[in-house]
Amino acid sequence: MGAIGGYYGGRLAHAGLEVHFLSHSDYAYVVEHGLRVDSCDGDFYLPHINAYHSSVDMPKTDVIIVGLKSVNNHLLPELIGPIIKEDTVVVLIQNGIGLEADLQAAFPKLHIVAGLAFICSSKTKPGHVCHQCYGSINLGNYSCPQERLSQLLDDFRLAGIQAAEVPYEEARWKKAVWNMPFNGMTVALNTSTDRLLANPATRQLIYDQMMEVVGAANALGVSTVTSEFADQMMQMTDEMVPYSPSMKLDYDFHRPMEIYYLYTRPIEEARKVGFDMPKLAMLEALLKFKNN
Repeated sequence: MGAIGGYYGGRLAHAGLEVHFLSHSDYAYVVEHGLRVDSCDGDFYLPHINAYHSSVDMPKTDVIIVGLKSVNNHLLPELIGPIIKEDTVVVLIQNGIGLEADLQAAFPKLHIVAGLAFICSSKTKPGHVCHQCYGSINLGNYSCPQERLSQLLDDFRLAGIQAAEVPYEEARWKKAVWNMPFNGMTVALNTSTDRLLANPATRQLIYDQMMEVVGAANALGVSTVTSEFADQMMQMTDEMVPYSPSMKLDYDFHRPMEIYYLYTRPIEEARKVGFDMPKLAMLEALLKFKNN
């Protein structure tokens, strides 16, 4: 259970829904002390949660929310396999391109939804999530019956989470417009989002990288990802609190970085249709160097 699972799972449990948490590093702590969420939308504390150290001990579930870092996606079959029912829906709240296709290949009958979280949150210590700003989630339907997706949206909204259905491909590429520049650049230059935008040179570079993502999406037939959206992302980041994205935190704490799905896969997909992303390809190379 990380910052994403702790926040959204915590919100759902706080609203009275039945939620089961898979927890490894802080399992013993949350069993004894529960889960605390310090949130810009109101703090809350769950003194008792359904926590498990292994998915083998968990009940089979209607919905599985995956907040796992994509560098560990090779573990997904053993993590979710024991709790899948015939009609289980899996929500992948992960960053990148190609995630759902790879999971579907492993579980052909699984109902899969892309979860695009717009949130600044971190797990500051065991059983303690700090939610700084935003918190909405967009859901892109990859292979899920519409009535199940509608129920999922209702559950999120019941928990006070702003949730909306969006077209799948558009959602994934729109998220990449922000993620690809800011995640990698904060690592490459050892800085935060506000400092990148305060400097004219790096501000322009960030925007150029955003436009590479827009161009890739358009080349792949996703025409709704536009320069106007990139402008909105720049403005949103100007207005948000200074922030270290998830990749920067992973780098700072000497954890593997999510390079494949955030950079390698989208760059490969764009090249298949003849579109190159040179600035982001250079950033990918820098990140691979720093990841060693």
